[in-house]
Amino acid sequence: MWWRRVRERILPRRAEARAERVLTEAVDGLSDVADYLRYDPVPPVWRELRKYSWAKLRADAFAAAMVAIVTIPQALGFALVVGIPVQAVLITAVIGGAVCAILGTSRHLVFGPTNTVSIILAGALLTVTASPLTPLQKVLVVGFMMGVVQLAAGFFKLGTLTHFISRTVIVAYVTAVGVLIAAGQVGNLLGLGRPEDVSLPGIVAHIAVSVVRFDLNPMTAGVGVASLLLMILIRKLRPRWPEGLIVLGIGGALSLGYNLAAFHVPLVRDVGDVVGHMPIFVGFPTNEAGLALIPQLASVAFAAAILGMLETVSISKSLAARSGQKINPNQELVAMGAGNLAATAFGAMPGSSSFVRSAVCYEAGAKTQLASIFSSGIVLALLVVTAAAVEVIPVASLAAYLILIAIRLINWEQIHITRRATRSDGVVFWVTLIAALFLQLDTAVYVGIGTSLVLFLRKASAPSLVEYGFNDQGQLAELEDRGKRRDAAISIVHVEGELFFGAADLFQEQVRYLAADDQIRVVILRMKNARHLDATTVLSLLQLHDYLRKTKRHLLISGINEDVETVLRRSGARRRIGAENIFPAEANLTMSTKRALLRARALLEEDKALAGGKADVRIFYDRKRGGQGESAASQAPGAPVEDYQI
Repeated sequence: MWWRRVRERILPRRAEARAERVLTEAVDGLSDVADYLRYDPVPPVWRELRKYSWAKLRADAFAAAMVAIVTIPQALGFALVVGIPVQAVLITAVIGGAVCAILGTSRHLVFGPTNTVSIILAGALLTVTASPLTPLQKVLVVGFMMGVVQLAAGFFKLGTLTHFISRTVIVAYVTAVGVLIAAGQVGNLLGLGRPEDVSLPGIVAHIAVSVVRFDLNPMTAGVGVASLLLMILIRKLRPRWPEGLIVLGIGGALSLGYNLAAFHVPLVRDVGDVVGHMPIFVGFPTNEAGLALIPQLASVAFAAAILGMLETVSISKSLAARSGQKINPNQELVAMGAGNLAATAFGAMPGSSSFVRSAVCYEAGAKTQLASIFSSGIVLALLVVTAAAVEVIPVASLAAYLILIAIRLINWEQIHITRRATRSDGVVFWVTLIAALFLQLDTAVYVGIGTSLVLFLRKASAPSLVEYGFNDQGQLAELEDRGKRRDAAISIVHVEGELFFGAADLFQEQVRYLAADDQIRVVILRMKNARHLDATTVLSLLQLHDYLRKTKRHLLISGINEDVETVLRRSGARRRIGAENIFPAEANLTMSTKRALLRARALLEEDKALAGGKADVRIFYDRKRGGQGESAASQAPGAPVEDYQI
């Protein structure tokens, strides 16, 4: 039948159109979610592959080789710091580095084991010695939590929270990490053994007592000191050579040629066996013993995650500014979180973005994220092929390399700037440094951040008021001698700045102090430049209003902007103060205050407080934040200004 043929043609088209419409809506929905999260579901490296070329391949391969050369000795040293097997650190650079490069937007950011994470993990292991788990298993619990926190931070656009961490805190923290790493490796350098008390005072006391008693291994000390001097010499004569890899190679050759183990010189295999095999998936540490450690290590993991996020955002932005690349900081956090989760699943320690290796990647001319992926492959190949050679490297040589890295972490120029910029910066620097040296590192992070925020709030919540009055010429100017001021029935307080909860009480106290003069019958708050009112400020404002009413005086508010008016209306303060006593800002900057003065005059006449004539007016304004050219209250202190005309 003809209608069957028509139906067979029309229905498939309708079904196809319906399916296309549903698919389009689903794609649009995913795009909206991706746009909200600022995360692109398509790996950025895929776009690089679409326009890849042989020239980029050569550049990426060379940069990968240079990064791998730097990665291997650093990974060996970090294994020594944390006290876990070497392959657990190398796999971080292999698995975590590859995953982070695939998901990240930066072409030069290199993920892997770092100084910061290593020293935090070393300190964390000391707090959970009672747990039956091995050190590596404990590290995996921290890595799992770090990955979850960083992944969530990236998805929910929390990367901007790192902006609230003062750079002074980071400079002090990195300085402390350098000191702790260097001090902790002196024992390995000289063959002094590991102290029972691994705090900074305990390490220093152990070193001093051991040196005085000459309780050391001369052969180990000789190897360590020689390695340190040779690295310094290579760095000075050939700064572009990988001095760490060269000296560690020489140390391994000497170990095999002269059998240093017979002289009781500790080797890498004494720290942990280096097994040359492909990474194996072991799963996440979500067993009963691992879950039991989460409450004990949550603070450490959160602090390490925050520092990792800060390092990633700062490094990626710094390199992007130099290369001209556009990056997405939130997606970098997603990439780092996924890298930590992947590393943990393969039995490796967590990592972060490396300042040193990322700079090497950029300087070596990497063109895409494939350079970091290639670097992971090179590290894996070297791990499989040269595992036996790595095992015979002297620990003293590794300690020498770590000491040099630690010394380079200390940036004296940045220390000078942060100590001398402001008094607050100096306080934050010393508090953070001392806390990091003598407390747990995660505690030091919170202490530093808390100190910087407290000092900022203290600075932001300290308004300065200057009193104005009429001089002998009848002009309004700052009063140099308050004893010569005239009595006034109207006081105008120019309010400018942040009126958040930290400034509310001080603001109320100062205005009440100014209104304590019994002859002042009307207080006008000129709030044109007041910002960020909150519930605390509104409550203080209402308390001031009640105080003035009890003393049969009046509160007027002038020059408020839309935001302030909204807060007053929604909170009910506008109704309590009275709409007739509130004057919104107008195009003419002084018109609202003129209207408030008219209202004040009417109130004074009603109260029979003013017999007649024009009242003297006192104007207060914020010395630090005085506006430019807004009104008489905004001019420079001491400069003559014109009176308000009513």
